[in-house]
Amino acid sequence: MQGEAGHGMDWTAFQHEIFRDGLAGAPPRLPTDLNRLEAMTAGRLGSGPVGTVVGAAGDGRTARANREAFDGWRIVPRMLRDVRVRDLSVEVLGRHLRVPVALAPVGALAVAHPEAEKAAARAAAAQGVPFVLSSSSSTPMEEVAEVMGDGERWFQLYWAKDREITKSFLARAAACGCTALLVTLDTWLLGWRPADLDQAYMPFLHGVGTANYFTDPAFLAGLAAPVEEDPEAAVAHFFRMSGDPGKTWEDLAFLREHWKGPIVLKGIQHPDDARNAVDTGMDGVVVSNHGGRQVNGAVGSLDVLPAVVEAAGDRLDVLFDSGIRTGDDVLKALALGARTVLLGRPYVYGLALDGEPGVEHVIRTLLAEFELTLALSGCTRPAELGPHCLVRAPAAGRALWS
Repeated sequence: MQGEAGHGMDWTAFQHEIFRDGLAGAPPRLPTDLNRLEAMTAGRLGSGPVGTVVGAAGDGRTARANREAFDGWRIVPRMLRDVRVRDLSVEVLGRHLRVPVALAPVGALAVAHPEAEKAAARAAAAQGVPFVLSSSSSTPMEEVAEVMGDGERWFQLYWAKDREITKSFLARAAACGCTALLVTLDTWLLGWRPADLDQAYMPFLHGVGTANYFTDPAFLAGLAAPVEEDPEAAVAHFFRMSGDPGKTWEDLAFLREHWKGPIVLKGIQHPDDARNAVDTGMDGVVVSNHGGRQVNGAVGSLDVLPAVVEAAGDRLDVLFDSGIRTGDDVLKALALGARTVLLGRPYVYGLALDGEPGVEHVIRTLLAEFELTLALSGCTRPAELGPHCLVRAPAAGRALWS
C-alpha cells in the first residue's frame, strides 16, 4: 500500500524499498520481524554482555508479563475509511515530534557495539526520532550530542547521592541541547538479575557506562587521583555515588530548581504515583517496569497503562515503555492512552548485530509496520486511536459480540 505522508516521511515506502532491493539481489541484512533479533543477539554477544542486554530480573516473569499484556489485546480494523494521507506526528512535552516513538535510555551500550551511543544517536537523528541520553552512557554526553546535530534529544537521570554531581549533570545536559529530563525512579537498587550474577559480570566494574561520571568536574573533584591513574578508585567512587533509596517525593523540588524544562518520572506503575507526580509539579510520567529488569513477578506495564492515563488526566503527558517489539505494539500502547512510546531492547539488538545501520533498520521497520497497521485499521493519525480500536482477547468459547 503506497500512501502519502501528511507531514514528513512515508514510512511505508520502506516496504517497497525492501522489495526493490530484493530484485537487485540485496535482501535485508536483518529480519523484518523484530521479534527474531533477540535470539540472534544472544548468539552474537559474549556470555557477560548478553545478560546485560537480553537478561531480566529473576526467572523473567515480569519480562514475559510485558509481552503477555500486549497479547491480551486485539486490534479491531475498520473498513472503507479514507487513509490515503497519514500523519504520524504528535505533540509531547511541549515538542512537535514526527513520530510517537523515541529511543529509550539504555546504559553501557559499548557492551553491544564499539560505536555505542554515537551509532544509536546518529541513527535516531537521521530518522527524526528522539534519542534519550542515559546517565550511564559509555560515551560522554557532549560527544553524543555533537553527532546528533539538531536531532531531538532528552536526558535520563540516575539521581546521584551527591547533589553537586546531579547539578553538574543537569547543567551539562541542558548545555547539550536536551529538552526534557527523564528521572528513573525504579533503580535505586539493582534488581536480582541471575543472567548477570551467574557470570559475575557488571559493565560498570570495568568502567563501561561511566563516561559521564569520569568526565564530570563535580565527580572528579571527589577523587584523590585522576581516573587514568587509579581507575579502581574511580569505579569505587562511582558506586558510592550511585543510587539513593532514601529519596522521596519531596526531593523532586531540587530537580525542579535546577532543570528549567519538562520533568518526566520514569518507572510509574500505580495511578496514585501518577497523582503524586501531578501534585509535585511534574510534566509527565513513563509507565515502565524497566523492561522486567527490576522486580520479578511485577505487573506488565501495559496492564497498568489505562489506570495511569486516567489518573493523569490532561495534567501529565503519559509515555510508555517495557515490551514494545513491533508496530502493532506501538498502536496498542497509543490506543490505551500513551502519547509516545520508548523503544529499548530492539534497537540495542540492531546495534549489536549491525551497528548504526542496524539501529536504522529497527527504527524504519517498526515505524513502517506501525504506519501500515494504523492505516489498515482505518486510522490516519495517532490522535484517532483510543480504546475503541481494541478489544480484550476473547476467552475460549466466548464471542466478542453477541
